[in-house]
Amino acid sequence: MASQDDGHGLPAACQGIRVLELTEALAGPYCAMLLGDFGADVIKVERPGAGDQTRSWGPPFVNGESCYFLMTNRNKRSVTLNYDTPKGLEFLHRLIAGADVVLVNNPSLASLQKRAIDPATLCARHPRLIYCAITGYGYDGPKAGRPGYDIVAQAEAGVWSFTGEEGTNPVRYPVAIADISTGIYAALGILAALLARERSVRGQFLDVALFDTQLTWLANLGSNYLNAQQLPQRLGNAHPSIVPYDVFKGSDGKLLIVAVGSEAHWSRFVPILEAEQTLGKNPRFATNALRVQHRGELNSLLQEILGQRPAQAWLEKLAAAKIPAGPIQTVAEALTDPQTLARGTIVEIEHPAVGWARSLANPCRLHSTPALYQFPPPLLGEHTTAILEDAGYTREEIAAAKRDRVI
Repeated sequence: MASQDDGHGLPAACQGIRVLELTEALAGPYCAMLLGDFGADVIKVERPGAGDQTRSWGPPFVNGESCYFLMTNRNKRSVTLNYDTPKGLEFLHRLIAGADVVLVNNPSLASLQKRAIDPATLCARHPRLIYCAITGYGYDGPKAGRPGYDIVAQAEAGVWSFTGEEGTNPVRYPVAIADISTGIYAALGILAALLARERSVRGQFLDVALFDTQLTWLANLGSNYLNAQQLPQRLGNAHPSIVPYDVFKGSDGKLLIVAVGSEAHWSRFVPILEAEQTLGKNPRFATNALRVQHRGELNSLLQEILGQRPAQAWLEKLAAAKIPAGPIQTVAEALTDPQTLARGTIVEIEHPAVGWARSLANPCRLHSTPALYQFPPPLLGEHTTAILEDAGYTREEIAAAKRDRVI
């Protein structure tokens, strides 16, 4: 691999760490990409001929490359390997022997055991190995072994139950929040395991499940039930515990978000509305708890006032008063927002098929060992020969494997 100096004279945070990624779709590839951003050498093992299933997810495609795949596979090298064959399995075990981290997303423990790539076997054979399994439900419990999908995790973890407006059906969050959360938690767990290995000289097994990580999204609402047996209500865009914290419409029909999260905010908000003698003196709105209790009445009054001026006029006043507020932007507006551009959150890496592959930057801004964006999402099997040569195989052995369709 190329040198991974970050420009500060320090190596990348995960330089020297090799990750063998045996995953597809989103959660596993996202986890591996985050580690690759931190400088890990990520080897993505893919099926010959097809590869990661997301290579075919689309449209949109750009010159035959799936935009979905481009999203989560930068900073990786691709090797194609059919490890359902004896020779392919031998190749895989050789690659595992040189890895610090193995990342899998096969929900069938029996399938892994059949190939001797299950956590118990590999962790016993390679004591320093960190083995991370990403599945729908983990490897124990009554739902273990079931396939996991983001849409199912969102539904079963209770997150859907309070989405949408009162009296309507619940709504799935349109971004794969269960998959992305699982990828982030898996990367966090792997980094913690690497730190623990520095102290104990031993690796360990991480069992990370979509269902478990999606449950964490219940956060304060889950706490309300666990500690006060209070279930969340369907409130649309409103906050269950803070008022006003909602969407309003300006006189021009444009929407704005207003989030008055403290009494200090409220004390500055009322004068902006020129409502000191009305809302400011109304005892029903004197505290946040009372505003929550009288949510409907207050929001109606606020909409009446906010509907008298254009949304941008209100946003400027609210920004000047340091009250959290903002417009509802489209994806195009968000990705071209001056803040987005100033923070450098769009990554561009030259790609042999699409020209420039663009993706969202790693949001962890390490100042001494920042994230690196070295490699574009790989073509299928692009690095097979180099990876197998690095593992000790001769060109003749690699050529024979190609003839036998092992790679």
